[in-house]
Amino acid sequence: MLTKSIQEERQDLLELITRDAYFREKIILSSGKESDYYIDARLITLNPLGAYLCARQILIKVGDQPIDAIGGPTLGADPMIGAVGVLSLQAGAPINTFIIRKEAKAHGKGKQIEGPALKAGDKVVVIDDVATTGKAFIHSLDVLQSMDIEVTQCICIVDREEGAAEAVAAKGSQLVSIFKASEIHT
Repeated sequence: MLTKSIQEERQDLLELITRDAYFREKIILSSGKESDYYIDARLITLNPLGAYLCARQILIKVGDQPIDAIGGPTLGADPMIGAVGVLSLQAGAPINTFIIRKEAKAHGKGKQIEGPALKAGDKVVVIDDVATTGKAFIHSLDVLQSMDIEVTQCICIVDREEGAAEAVAAKGSQLVSIFKASEIHT
């Protein structure tokens, strides 16, 4: 794996998604929209090879921009966040990670964001697996922006090209995708 080029790894990830996580069937998405296909990204992000390949591509998209942390909404971002943290440490440039809950916990410390403490002025990247309307990204942006945390970009593995990029742009950020749905359709 470590001897492959970034482009070869991207191709490997595309093949993994197409083979193991792409389903042609009628389904209702979390956005409430009906679709004739489904991408079950957890079949990729919870797979060791898939998690590695996703994290590598995310770190490439982040590049050398100065950020304080990478995180995203639970459940879609969770496995990728762990992989990103490990790979960043192995690369000698550890990046703190965080998870955003849908709501603050009603117990414990009542946190909505789990992980090393973020503070006003921090710069972060938000990641998620699949973006359709951008609902999960918008929720994350709202939570972070209410804390005066700057989201430098949002990154997803697959953009279904159904409005997420425009919704994220309307909130002052940019959606960057590893793949567009049009690259996966078979």
